[in-house]
Amino acid sequence: MLGLTVFVTARDGLADPDIWWHLRNAEYLLNNLRLPRVDTLSFTVIGHPWINHEWLAEVPYYLAWRAFGLLGIKTVSLVLLELIFLGLLYLCWQASGNIKASTVVCIFAVMLGSVSFGPRTLLFGYVYLLALLIILERFRSRGNAPLWAIPPLFCLWINTHGSWSLGMVAFAIFIGAGLVQGQWGRLTSERWSPLQLRKLGIAMSASAAALFVNPYGYRLVLYPLDMAFRQKLNISHIAEWVSVDFHDLRGKLALILIVALLLGALLSNYKWKLHEVGLILFGLYSGLTYIRFLFLVAIFAAPLLAKFLDFIPPYQREIDKPLANAMIMATVLGFMVGGYPTTAGLQKSIDHDYPSEAMPYLKAHPPTGPMLNFYLWGGYLEWNNRSIPTFVDSRVDIFEYAGVFQDYIDLVGINRPERILDKYGIQYVLFPPGEPLTYVLRHDPQWKEIYTGQVSVLFQRSNRTTAGPRVQAVAADK
Repeated sequence: MLGLTVFVTARDGLADPDIWWHLRNAEYLLNNLRLPRVDTLSFTVIGHPWINHEWLAEVPYYLAWRAFGLLGIKTVSLVLLELIFLGLLYLCWQASGNIKASTVVCIFAVMLGSVSFGPRTLLFGYVYLLALLIILERFRSRGNAPLWAIPPLFCLWINTHGSWSLGMVAFAIFIGAGLVQGQWGRLTSERWSPLQLRKLGIAMSASAAALFVNPYGYRLVLYPLDMAFRQKLNISHIAEWVSVDFHDLRGKLALILIVALLLGALLSNYKWKLHEVGLILFGLYSGLTYIRFLFLVAIFAAPLLAKFLDFIPPYQREIDKPLANAMIMATVLGFMVGGYPTTAGLQKSIDHDYPSEAMPYLKAHPPTGPMLNFYLWGGYLEWNNRSIPTFVDSRVDIFEYAGVFQDYIDLVGINRPERILDKYGIQYVLFPPGEPLTYVLRHDPQWKEIYTGQVSVLFQRSNRTTAGPRVQAVAADK
């Protein structure tokens, strides 16, 4: 049932604007056997130094696309999601001993974590996080676990996604909680033995050293700090970095989680372990501050919630009905096979989200000057029409460093758009029909609408070198 829930929730669409420039980067890597070190895709920051901090995760998606096209990309993301939640189910079962309670909790985690569903490199990070937590929990409960696997894990992790820093924080919380011993009400902590602490210290030190085994050296290790302290516009303007809104569905699910944790603390006799509290607090802070990390708090909270649901009757082998179970599993498997995404269905979702309708026109009438593109379409254009350098794409970081992303924000906010259009010599604009900038250009005699579709509108500037004062006048009227 858990696998079916994941499948039904994640089977539709390819809703991630990053996947397209990920494919472009992986193609470059495999064709040239080296990583891009500067931007080559835009005209606004071309030649600027750039760190591709997710390069290793891009390769599986690209190879899958080479083999099966859009269906291959979708299959990679579905496999990763199934692995994540099966790993979480195992972690919950090991913690609670109740497979039914664990399944219920993991189904709730699917709903909470759906914010990060799609063909995302972040999914590899959550696979690694589950592997780390399983190893550490086994070491805590049994005193024996393959700690030797953790340094190679972090070596893979840092070359795959910046979420390795979350793993390091979780590792530090796990170790730090065992440095004290005591009981404070229903909160308990057991001190590590000297031998255990030595093993964990070696694993942590080796993991820290393994982070530097990457193509960019210390710069890749420092990248999470760069994002936290330098990429202010990225964090304040991109949708997945906003805080939880308790008025929408995700906010209500987060509220249910908080209430469940409070009720568990009040009504259950379970003695909380210090590292569990640390992980929950870290997860709640991250998830409530940035909605993309609701997936993270779901992973940290699920094992504890499974323990609170100990009133659910456990699985009893003696009353098992193998034939009925086999029939149910066959039915579920048949539904998944019959309902598997198709290339036509995936293409339909792309046509809904991206300007695929405008591609034939752009190829037949190539722009003869710089073109301003909608932010979410940058990667799609870079992958599907390589003759047109983009203004901006969803990498954000390099565009923020150069001031381009601030200019884009001003444009969509109609803050002196003529100044920015002149600054970059923009001759064409490809935007959705409902955007304020589209309204402004439609009412400006210096711009003409040369292509109109359901998803996109293409404007061309007149022969004058500037858009003139009319743009700002129309913006003021609106």
